[in-house]
Amino acid sequence: MDRRTGLEEIAGPVSRETFEGLERFEAAFRRWSARINLAAPSTLPHLWERHILDSAQLLRLAPAALRWLDLGSGGGFPGAVVAILLRDRPGARIDLVESNAKKGAFLKTVLGEAEAPARVHVARIEAFEGAGGGYDIVTARALAPLAPLLDLASPWLTEGARALFHKGRDYRREVEESLNDWQFDLVEHRSAIDPESVILEISGLRRRETIAVKTARMRQT
Repeated sequence: MDRRTGLEEIAGPVSRETFEGLERFEAAFRRWSARINLAAPSTLPHLWERHILDSAQLLRLAPAALRWLDLGSGGGFPGAVVAILLRDRPGARIDLVESNAKKGAFLKTVLGEAEAPARVHVARIEAFEGAGGGYDIVTARALAPLAPLLDLASPWLTEGARALFHKGRDYRREVEESLNDWQFDLVEHRSAIDPESVILEISGLRRRETIAVKTARMRQT
């Protein structure tokens, strides 16, 4: 199977220009990785499958989404890959938030060259105010355990956005721990790349009331 066919099985139809844009992104990633730490060196021999295709699979899970937000973008997974693929979706846009200045410079350079519908914000997630908000999808990969990740993403998820979070084999424990503070609707999508991983689709996020808050409300009624 050639690369483009494999990509389309994961992400859906892509134009030749978009496919070539992803290949150029891959080449740039390898060049920059020689100077700054963008990914674990052990994963570089399998960069296309392990990182690019793993990121690309999100497009099939949100075929109508136009406004995306990627938190803790790092070397660009999944945000930069999604950004390049969104070239084939008229009206789509993605904001990438990354606190590391060197990684931010990499993302701005490669996404500018790709003419991707993306904006890169070099900022801490806690300080990012949303660049207009109204997001359909919030993504994150290898950023934090689910409970603190929901804290970071809550400004957008509690306003109606859906999350698509990559998680590994311990995701069930993370889900259970997050239920101490949060309530949400959950759909588990088995990863098309790694059989031990999932994409957690989270919607309807709301903070779980503490016993003290519940007691106070009962007294008011």
